[in-house]
Amino acid sequence: MRIPSKIRLNTADNQLELGYANGDKFTLPAEFLRVLSPSAEVQGHGNPVLQSGKQFVRLTNVQAAGNYALKLTFDDGHDTGLYTWDYLFRLGSQQEQLWQDYLKQLSAANQFRDPSQSAVKIML
Repeated sequence: MRIPSKIRLNTADNQLELGYANGDKFTLPAEFLRVLSPSAEVQGHGNPVLQSGKQFVRLTNVQAAGNYALKLTFDDGHDTGLYTWDYLFRLGSQQEQLWQDYLKQLSAANQFRDPSQSAVKIML
């Protein structure tokens, strides 16, 4: 288990900063953390539910969950995922690949990061 020695919520840049004793450092944007939440709502009990429209979501709170995880709260009301130390390290160490995979899934589903965009356009 890789436990961060530094955890900082950077509200100005809307990201979570993690530092490790071995020198590893990760900066995880709120949108990235939100769309890859370990919650059942997102992970779907083995059948992940694609999250769209989260480009401007804000990370509002970080709390320790025992000695094994963080509970993150987002301004869209999402606060049910427990981000274990191992999961946070995985997100940080595989961030680029996980993000590219997410963007490909969005594109394939004709979904968007921007909540104001929609695959359905209503013309009056």
